Amino acid sequence: MAWDFETDPEFQKKLDWIEDFMREEVEPLSQLGLAVRGTLGREKFIKPLQEKVKAQGLWACHLGPELGGQGFGQLKLGLMNEKLGRNSLAPTIFGCQAPDTGNAEIIAHYGTDKQKEQYLWPLLNGDIRSAFSMSEPTGGSDPLTFKTRAVLDGNEWVINGEKWFSTNARYSKVLVLYAVTDPDAKDPYRRTSIFLVPTDTPGVEIIRNVGVGSGEIGNGTEGYVRYTDVRVPYDALLGERGAAFVIAQVRLGGGRVHHAMRTVGACKHALDLMCRRAVSRTTRDGKLADLQMVQEQIADSWIAVEQFRLLVLRTAWLIDKHKDYNMVRKDIAAIKVAMPKVYNDVATKAAHLHGALGVSNEMPFMHMVTSSLVMGIADGPTEVHKVTLAKQVLKDYRPDNDLFPNYHIPRLKEAAEEKYAKELTELKEAYRAERAKNAENA
Repeated sequence: MAWDFETDPEFQKKLDWIEDFMREEVEPLSQLGLAVRGTLGREKFIKPLQEKVKAQGLWACHLGPELGGQGFGQLKLGLMNEKLGRNSLAPTIFGCQAPDTGNAEIIAHYGTDKQKEQYLWPLLNGDIRSAFSMSEPTGGSDPLTFKTRAVLDGNEWVINGEKWFSTNARYSKVLVLYAVTDPDAKDPYRRTSIFLVPTDTPGVEIIRNVGVGSGEIGNGTEGYVRYTDVRVPYDALLGERGAAFVIAQVRLGGGRVHHAMRTVGACKHALDLMCRRAVSRTTRDGKLADLQMVQEQIADSWIAVEQFRLLVLRTAWLIDKHKDYNMVRKDIAAIKVAMPKVYNDVATKAAHLHGALGVSNEMPFMHMVTSSLVMGIADGPTEVHKVTLAKQVLKDYRPDNDLFPNYHIPRLKEAAEEKYAKELTELKEAYRAERAKNAENA
């Protein structure tokens, strides 16, 4: 029987190294803000840390050895991301930053040799950034509502349309674009294709950069992108024509798990700060930690985080076991539903426990709360995943159309009496004989 909650000792050493590296190198560096984001800053600060990660064999671990990664399964990735998730700079340093990880994954699976040479290797080396250009301002991420069209003109595709929330478009070298190529296809999920479009292609216009939460309007990282008569060669197509939906599931299936893994780390970070505040802050009646209402919030938060963590790790284990995201659809949907709620609840409690300081921009909690709302939208809204989960659960059940269900207690009692009729008759005879014997001895 294999049912073990212990980490392999050798991999635990890697996790311990990540913990120390995060505390001593990554977290202090993240406080420098934009100084580390520019070209010079990346060379001076980011690249040296990336080399240290590579020396430990922990670079881009979600990829196979043929792509320069370690080929770690989802369970190991989950334990890693639990530590990386508490700091937004960490994924970049470990070669697993979104959206580049998902984009690199589908280029690795479906790209031609030319596409891999042009985009995959630079992405893996951290030399370029990419953007996932799928959602639209008219219908969000539902592929059946997409208006963006790619029409074949000779040996070129002509693309027209608008895309919304193309993360990091302003910094990208390539846009992974979803466009309708076959609007009349009988199968609605075969109408859309994926293209790799260089961001500097004539006709590509970033209308504005939308921010998440508060801040200056027009200075965010979510691109509102317009494509006007954008021409790309035929071989800009990624994978087969009409295969966008299938390719997207490969990308989004893994992406949803990775989001959840990192969110575990973020939740644990919020809980850690909550507890540190509770034992440090003094009121007229003593420490916050001495108050029962505070103790209740900490207890509830700990339980919620541990339940979520175990659900995520179990889902990762199932993916490793089955090697097929479709067989784990129910579980992936479940963690996607749980993720924003747990994150929001814990972050809100942590902010509240810090009082006015907690809701200020001098603490991370408001960013956490906003991120939790994003998690309820990114890679499909919570409602859609609840529907998916319910359908997956219900498909194992069959209807019972009698007047009363077959689990109706009188019906169960009748069935039990029929099954054990012989034994009940023997028992009655035994009781009757015992009573007669007792009457004779009276």
